[in-house]
Amino acid sequence: MTGATGGLREFGDGPLSRAAATVHTLLVVELLLLVSVLPGLAVLVLLDRDSSNLPLVAAAALPLGPAVSAALHTLRHQRPDLTDLRPAATFRRAYRTNLPGVLRVWAPTLLWLAVIAVNLAYLPAAAVPGWWAVPLVVVGAGVILVGVNALVIVSLFTFRTRDVLRLALYYVARKPGVTVGNVALLAAAAGVTAVFSEAVLALLAALLVLALLRIGNPMIDEIRAEFTA
Repeated sequence: MTGATGGLREFGDGPLSRAAATVHTLLVVELLLLVSVLPGLAVLVLLDRDSSNLPLVAAAALPLGPAVSAALHTLRHQRPDLTDLRPAATFRRAYRTNLPGVLRVWAPTLLWLAVIAVNLAYLPAAAVPGWWAVPLVVVGAGVILVGVNALVIVSLFTFRTRDVLRLALYYVARKPGVTVGNVALLAAAAGVTAVFSEAVLALLAALLVLALLRIGNPMIDEIRAEFTA
């Protein structure tokens, strides 16, 4: 096939092939994400919406971090060539490689959120002034935003855990566009869950991870330029 400039275009190099490669990668990543989080997702779907189940919700969400991390890595390194696609192998390799680092940032994030959520749920029963909810919500929002940044960073770079957390906190303020985008994405995810269910959100998981990756690109590019050789 000959391109507009007169050069030869290989099969799998055109726009339709690149689009097909992206769709194929998204479908494979979606399937692997679902398989990876299925035990926790089953627990979340079956749990009653009761504040006493908040610790179980946090435990059920533990598999989500490594799965999203592997998906982020796979989508970031997806091959545009339709004839050279290995998203499943990339996902599995990223899952194994990133697992220890991801758990070191994801597990504490869930623990913090569980503690904050339980305190908010039982604030009236503890006879604590209602205004205490405000700082708890602020701290919770900060933990979520730092946790999201940390998950993206640890998925794509090899840093010490403390450096991952420092960078994640730094870029919450350094890249307000990324922070606002993450807030909007998390709000959309929460809305889908509230209106429908966790199962519907899971079916959109690959697209949400792709959106998270696109939103985080300014942060990712700057980290690559300033903190890696």
